[in-house]
Amino acid sequence: MAYVAVALLFGVFVLYEDGVEKGMDYFTGYLLEKSLSMDNIFVMSMIFAALGVPKMYQHRVLFWGILGALVMRDILIGIGDVLVLKFHWILYLFSVFLIYTGIKMFVAKKDEQVNLHDSKIYQIIARYFHVTPEIRGEHFFVKENGKHYITPLFFALLIIETMDVVFALDSIPAIFLVTTDVYVIYTSNIFAILGLRALYFLLAAIISKFAYLKPAISIILVFIGLKIFMPHFGIHVQEWQSLAVTVGLLAGGIIVSLIKGEQTKDKGTPSIGK
Repeated sequence: MAYVAVALLFGVFVLYEDGVEKGMDYFTGYLLEKSLSMDNIFVMSMIFAALGVPKMYQHRVLFWGILGALVMRDILIGIGDVLVLKFHWILYLFSVFLIYTGIKMFVAKKDEQVNLHDSKIYQIIARYFHVTPEIRGEHFFVKENGKHYITPLFFALLIIETMDVVFALDSIPAIFLVTTDVYVIYTSNIFAILGLRALYFLLAAIISKFAYLKPAISIILVFIGLKIFMPHFGIHVQEWQSLAVTVGLLAGGIIVSLIKGEQTKDKGTPSIGK
């Protein structure tokens, strides 16, 4: 909660220093990045479970994973800024890509458990490096019999970093469609990612219960993707309206998930006295 509080306070600072427009853009970008992180949390949970990484060592992997994510986001945001400045029309490509991503997310089937030991990336790494399938404490690498071995902790870190790049390919175009102000883009991303480790341990066990959160996020992506085309049809969306739509859809997805979850629980409870 401390990370969230600091992020919100910084948003108030942006409102005070740079005006309502940039403040609304910051909060919209922060909420968008935070909501897209929900999928990231589910994937991280799946990776740790598949590789048998104990909870006591997950902190170490997430620390380095989030540090790497900050560096990677910095690079991708810098590339995005250069592209937008030189080729402004690329925002339309971002929009089409975001609409496609939102629709694909909406119709996607439920994620299935994957055996990472049978994955292509694991097989490639095992072909060129010595890999031990056993956890060796908090070590990413171990040396035995004169050979260096990669442990499951490092493999988990590698997968998490790879997946973060994949998720960033969705979130970075999305935030550039909210605002092209690099200061707002980077700060909203930083504050969203900084709290990811704490958010993981808070939500990892219950994230799968929010079944209607993913459809809500997919609608948000489609809405943001369509924003750039709306003025051509005489529709002008203000910054506060974008924020209201984002908050409303996220809140709606959470509330519907909780209501449907309770209804399912009630139906599954056997009646007494019959």
